[in-house]
Amino acid sequence: MSQAQGLVVVAMLTYQRPDDLVRAVPAFAAELATVAGPARLLVVDNDPDGSAGATVAGLGDDRVRYVHEPHPGIAAGRNRALDDSADAAVLVFVDDDEHPQPGWLVALLGTHEHTGAGAVAGAVVSAFDAEPDAWLAAGRFFDRRRLATGTPIDVAATNNLLLDLAQIPSDVRFDEAFGLTGGSDTMFTRTLHRRGVPMVWCDEAVVVDRVPASRLTRAWVLARARRSGNSGVRVEVSLAHAGPQRWWARAKGLGRGSVRVVAGAARAAVGRATGSLEHHARGRRSLARGLGMVAAATGSVVAEYTRP
Repeated sequence: MSQAQGLVVVAMLTYQRPDDLVRAVPAFAAELATVAGPARLLVVDNDPDGSAGATVAGLGDDRVRYVHEPHPGIAAGRNRALDDSADAAVLVFVDDDEHPQPGWLVALLGTHEHTGAGAVAGAVVSAFDAEPDAWLAAGRFFDRRRLATGTPIDVAATNNLLLDLAQIPSDVRFDEAFGLTGGSDTMFTRTLHRRGVPMVWCDEAVVVDRVPASRLTRAWVLARARRSGNSGVRVEVSLAHAGPQRWWARAKGLGRGSVRVVAGAARAAVGRATGSLEHHARGRRSLARGLGMVAAATGSVVAEYTRP
């Protein structure tokens, strides 16, 4: 059992995913028992209709707090979690389609205590509702980074991220310009890095991301690659100072994106000609990411989380 210094809050954002909540909430709530001090699970419902309220109430767990954030966008939900955790020492972000491996929270807190880092990111591995086809596997679309515990990092996603709130500057927030496009976590953590907040990796803190069959398509993974390239360049442009630095950030994004487009298209063509699934899939992935980067450099936004 880990002894945390002060309240630990595990925050889970959700939007119209009742079946995922029924699986994820009990799994993460069970991890709270591994903390010797006070701990709670915070569910932030970003559905304007508050549809998750009845689902959470039906689980009947006093360790779980439900809040409704009707303003649309994942950035608004993340900021609501920050605001609602003002009394906490540690805030841990997770997703509603994940479940933790045993010892996940102990590992995160232990690395935080050992390193004193302001942010600790853990590993995310995928579990598939259906077996990915050979093309998807060859493209490694669902592979994520794994690093040695304690490795310094300069960017992280919020699908498995601990924040030491005492080290997070109060003026650093999730940018709502990225609320419906993705990338607000990239913007947030890159800003922390620039502000000198130390961030490290914890490879023993593992959560499993459930990938539904609807995402195991070429269209979905290529759209995600394009959005990722788009939001990455948009973050770099946003972080640059107005004027020449911002134009230079756009020029770099355009140059790097163009290289990806040309190289990716060539690799995909080679893959098609030779029958190599790896070259074809990874070439298409590079091409899609490059197109997103070029779009961002020229002022176009790719929105991933569009709503009716």
